[in-house]
Amino acid sequence: MTDLEAALRRAVRGEVGFDVTSRALTTMDASNYRRVPFGVVAPRDADDVAAVLEVCRAHGTPVVARGGGTSIAGQATGTGVVLDFTRHMNRLVALDPEARTAVVQPGLVLDRLQEAAAPHGLRFGPDPSTHSRCTLGGMIGNNSCGSHSVAWGTTADSVRELSVLTARERPARLGPGWAGAPEGLRELVDGDLWRLRTGFPDLPRRISGYALDALLPENGADVARSFCGSEGTLGVLTEAVVRLVEAPRARALAVLGYADEAGAAEAAAGLLPLGPLTVEGMAVDLVPSTEGLPRGGAWLFVETGGDSEAQARAAAEAVVRAADDAVDALVVTDPAGQRALWRIREDASGTATRMPDGSEAWPGWEDCAVPPARLGGYLRDFRALLTAHGLRGTPYGHFGDGCIHVRIDFDLLTDAGVARFRRFSEELADVVVAHGGSLSGEHGDGQARAELLPRMYGEETVALFERAKGVWDPDDLLNPGMLVRPAPLDTNLRFSVLPREPVDVEFGYPSDGGDFSAAVRRCVGVAKCRTTSVTGSAVMCPSFRATGDEQHSTRGRARLLHEMLAGEVVTDGWRSPEVRDALDLCLSCKGCRSDCPVEVDMATYKAEFLHHHYEGRRRPPAHYAMGWLPVWLRWAARARVAPVVNALASVRPLAAVGKRLGGIAKERDVPRLSGETFSRWWRGRGGPVAEGELVVLWPDTFTEHLSPSVGRAAVRVLEAAGLRVVLPPTLRGRAAVGDGTSKSALALLAARRSRVCCGLTYVSTGQLDRARAVMRRTLDLMTPVLETSAPVVVLEPSCAAALRTDLPELLHDDPRAARLAARVLTFAQALERHAPDWTPPTVNLPATGQTHCHQHAVLGDAADRRLREAAGLTGELSGGCCGLAGNFGFEDGHYEVSVACAEDQLLPAVREAPDGAVVLADGFSCRTQLEQLGGVRGRHLAEVLAEGLEQRPE
Repeated sequence: MTDLEAALRRAVRGEVGFDVTSRALTTMDASNYRRVPFGVVAPRDADDVAAVLEVCRAHGTPVVARGGGTSIAGQATGTGVVLDFTRHMNRLVALDPEARTAVVQPGLVLDRLQEAAAPHGLRFGPDPSTHSRCTLGGMIGNNSCGSHSVAWGTTADSVRELSVLTARERPARLGPGWAGAPEGLRELVDGDLWRLRTGFPDLPRRISGYALDALLPENGADVARSFCGSEGTLGVLTEAVVRLVEAPRARALAVLGYADEAGAAEAAAGLLPLGPLTVEGMAVDLVPSTEGLPRGGAWLFVETGGDSEAQARAAAEAVVRAADDAVDALVVTDPAGQRALWRIREDASGTATRMPDGSEAWPGWEDCAVPPARLGGYLRDFRALLTAHGLRGTPYGHFGDGCIHVRIDFDLLTDAGVARFRRFSEELADVVVAHGGSLSGEHGDGQARAELLPRMYGEETVALFERAKGVWDPDDLLNPGMLVRPAPLDTNLRFSVLPREPVDVEFGYPSDGGDFSAAVRRCVGVAKCRTTSVTGSAVMCPSFRATGDEQHSTRGRARLLHEMLAGEVVTDGWRSPEVRDALDLCLSCKGCRSDCPVEVDMATYKAEFLHHHYEGRRRPPAHYAMGWLPVWLRWAARARVAPVVNALASVRPLAAVGKRLGGIAKERDVPRLSGETFSRWWRGRGGPVAEGELVVLWPDTFTEHLSPSVGRAAVRVLEAAGLRVVLPPTLRGRAAVGDGTSKSALALLAARRSRVCCGLTYVSTGQLDRARAVMRRTLDLMTPVLETSAPVVVLEPSCAAALRTDLPELLHDDPRAARLAARVLTFAQALERHAPDWTPPTVNLPATGQTHCHQHAVLGDAADRRLREAAGLTGELSGGCCGLAGNFGFEDGHYEVSVACAEDQLLPAVREAPDGAVVLADGFSCRTQLEQLGGVRGRHLAEVLAEGLEQRPE
């Protein structure tokens, strides 16, 4: 233990982390930069903050304040001690609806403040796209803005008073009239009034540098306002009094289509006199689908408000009439429709990190701002500069404020690429200044732009910034290297530490050119995985919501993998216990594959890591007990010992021993085996009975051995829809596609030894060699099916997802894998595509439950929604993950997190369901979790429809 660490542990009550994991998690924010801290402290209160400052000043160690870690310029990284305010200092202290103010701690997430203010008809004005995870302290440090700044301004416009501690532990209450100003600040301002009155561009989004002009007498000498945007370099915020604004009772959204981005940019300023709440712009490059949008190659999203829907709509229609240069327009008043459109805009910060061809793009010039009237001309010059440097980028953002976000395909991996990054940055800074703009219009200067501030302000004003920093922080203790005396913009790049050659891995990573490092680089740190609540069918990230710990977020795990590849902080490579422990609570729900804006696939990364981590070593017992579950269940079925196994499992002492040996949580009941497998039932019924279009029904392990009733119900429904149902072949070779039976005793013996399997349990436990062998055997068996046009219907969503994604990505060298993946359909998709004229039975019941996480992430549930609607099953299913997640919830040590995940969405939805509601759960894990934790029987949609068929007159 170092002297610094020991001194901090003695001085503070909060957590002190100098361990590998704590340091690795905070090496980066959402920028291109990386700095390794000595350690991390989570202070419990202002006294802890003062103690940290005292200890660090005595040791000459820098201090960096950090909120949600979503800063894009590098200012939330540091080489000293990082203060993490999100763990304890995250409360809403008070809210006064009459005064329209709130008292907040720096670690409070913006959405929590909005939720508390909403019942009073109030809100905090600024709302960055990261509102679900950014903190008020970070917003004050960066002077954040968001899409509503045309109406409610920047964070500085919403601050009334700030409680701060200076580097020498002096508490101060900052406000107007020089309140809280350190000694010497007033003299500094009085000595340079002319420069402060003439040297600062007049535009709504001037975030760069220190806001010293807020200290002018005519501006009220507002020390709190001047402190905003100082990026933690002047003092440490411990509490803030912020202003709230009245939220419109109703909103409407006018979406205006323009031929191109320049046309949208030039039109934006002309709409401001109409008093809109937002004027946001984006081009077609960033829109995954233009469905629901008006015609055009670029759009303005103009939000209006009113006391009623009619008033808001009228304001939006006035905007449409004023936009006579738009090629098309629509007005949306439905809240759900507006949310869907805004989601496109909010996800742009992540989707912009990939070019249309899949290549990488990066921040660095994320948010320059110019006067709104000059935005069109600036964008033309910006595009010309990109072309001159052979670069690509897609601008979007706050067109009404003249602020543009853009990710550019810089090559930050080679010396030549980094040199071009520097040249482009210098030349773009000159273009911004030529248009009267600010190098930063929202996210601050950090390391990305501070070096270039003399081009914007001149050397004398930057020298004044340095003097101001000296007044507040004479020891240069707070976030050194930011804003003044900055590190060069092309140093500390986070990619420089990664291996230059591709890492030897098992999966193909087709979207990343087969490069595991590129896959890990996908995480840019926007931290959508750190949200504490989900909406709709969203899933990501259930383990973070259960623990609140950064290492259990998708971003945290990606950071640890990054550091594992770098080898500086995490030094054990694939054998790293820190990475293993962080991945241990990953449920492999695949939610990040769809919910993460850049489609980080942590389930695959986890399987990859586990494969290498345990290669040549003994695995945890659960990997053998549950990873090899298909083998154990086949043996039990072949020996016809299901009743014996069930009887033994019901004897508590015997079950306890078995669970302990198998690494299964003692709180779990072992699921009962079916006395008759699905395949045995199938053979007994004599094979297919319908003569319609052929479909191959996949007998997954769970349906085969644990829930054969689901398979029987699916056969009943599919045949009622006029489809000819068969099972996959059980013999390798050229056998015709049939009913999965064989005639001779020898062939029957072979058939029993050759059953199709998706390999899911082996993949989820990282036994990739075994998974590959099982998958190749499956492809051999399925070869006759692939020679037909028959779809493959998979009832278990996790197995369907494994066939769709894990199979072709693990067997990327076998073309049959992609062909089989393309054939896989869910139960609802099969009915919709291959029996489009069939009418399901009318059930007419409310439905509750949860969309399976793998279905949400990989397969989609649109067909299921339509099928439920056709059957009269009303109500929405919840999102999230059930928490059992295959082997995860059964493994020893996972029970509490598993329960917390179930209590996040699934169990509350079931408890709140109306009487008589059908509890839908297509996944075996989901049904098991419902039964064991809620005492509720969940049912597959096929079972509900089959029961409806029984009750429907022929």
